[in-house]
Order: sequence, then structure tokens, then C-alpha cells
Amino acid sequence: MTTLLASVANLGEVKIACETDVGIIDLKNPALGALGAWDYRDLVRAVHLVDGVKPVSATIGDLPMVPEYLCAAVTATAATGVDFVKVGFFPDGSGGGDGWACAEAIGNCDTGAARLVAVLFADQNPDFSLVEELATNGFFGVMLDTADKNGGSIRDYLEDNLLAQFVETVMERGLFSGLAGSLTLDDVLPLLKLGPDCLGFRGALCGSESRQGNLDAHALGGLVSVFQDWNTSSPSRATATAGAQAAACSLS
Repeated sequence: MTTLLASVANLGEVKIACETDVGIIDLKNPALGALGAWDYRDLVRAVHLVDGVKPVSATIGDLPMVPEYLCAAVTATAATGVDFVKVGFFPDGSGGGDGWACAEAIGNCDTGAARLVAVLFADQNPDFSLVEELATNGFFGVMLDTADKNGGSIRDYLEDNLLAQFVETVMERGLFSGLAGSLTLDDVLPLLKLGPDCLGFRGALCGSESRQGNLDAHALGGLVSVFQDWNTSSPSRATATAGAQAAACSLS
């Protein structure tokens, strides 16, 4: 039940992603950090451009753990019409808030039809016990990513058994699970075997360039092919994956 989440940096890349078999189009500005945010006006343009063909997620930026700041950004991002709003929980960040207080505050925000996805960071000693609090406060999903994009992939920080534990913890609470963080083609099959709902990519989509470079349609197509091969290698797995993607699309 794993779909491909492709992070795109501008409207031109949105068009490329729309023409491929990606499962979720993720609007993120890699030049502004791990979860750099788009301008709100461009988020609206992207939503209109996708026009419901695929679900759209958007990050709110690398903000300090202060409930008021996070709530304002979540509310404004949700108002643009995206399907998912991704919020980073930075335990080592500045600000006086903590993950539990922020989860409760964000859960009370007006997000309309948008669904909340929390992002924890494998390179910042993530506390998986926060998942329970996120579920209690109405979050739709939890992803595990990396904050430092120059320090290696998520698998350089956590062994596969711990990543499997994260996926299981999230799914046991009925939430959508995702893995991301400087993933390469070599990471795909090992992580697909863990059964997360999505795997997220940016740098691997830019070919020989860094994550701040331009999306490479050939690199994206190659990654899509890996997912397609995996999904069609077993009839039961293909059926499950198709069902997951149909469910995701129905959110838009």
C-alpha cells in the first residue's frame, strides 16, 4: 500500500508531476529548508493546475515550535485548497513550545477539508510516543524525514528495524505513514518492504543536481518505474496499492 510522493519546487515541476504516475504532489521549497514553504498565492495556483487529478500536499516551513506560529501557518496553508498540510515537529528547534502542546493547538485549528500530516525527523532523536498525541488530536498521518539534507538518508540515522517500528506504531493508531529524507534508488526496495503508505523524494528526482536543482523528468520516470514494477510483482500487492492510491485521490 505504498505510493510515491514527489516534492516539487515550482509550477513547472507541478506540470511534470501531473503527467506521471506519482501518487501525491508535494509542494515544498527546498531552498528554504527541510520543509520550506511555497508562497500562498502559488499554492492556490498549483491546486488549480492539478485540478483534482492527484492529491496535493504542502509544507508550512521550518517554523519554531510555538503553537501560535504553527496554527497561523497551518490555517493559511489549508485555506489554499491543498489536501494535506505537513507540519514539522522539530524537537531541537528554537522556541518555547513542545511537541505535545503544539499537537493539541494545531488539532484545534480551522483546517477545513485539509488533513494534517506531522513530520518527525530521524536525525533529531524522534520520540515515537508523540504519535499517540497526534492521533488524539486529529492528525491524518505522520511522516519520518531528515532535517539535515547533507547528512545522509533516513537509513543512515535509523536502522530498518526501527523504521519498521515507526511504520507499525503509526499504522496501529490508524494513521497514514510515510518515510522520506534524502532517499536514493538504493533505499527504495528496502523501504517498500516495510509497507509505509508513501515514500517521499526530492533529491533523487533532480538527477545529477542537488535537491535545490531542477526536477529531472527522466529521473522521476525511472523512480515511477521502480514503484510500478514493485506494485505489479504480486497481484495482491498491486490491488492493495491501487486501492491506496484511489483512496488518496478521493481526498482531492
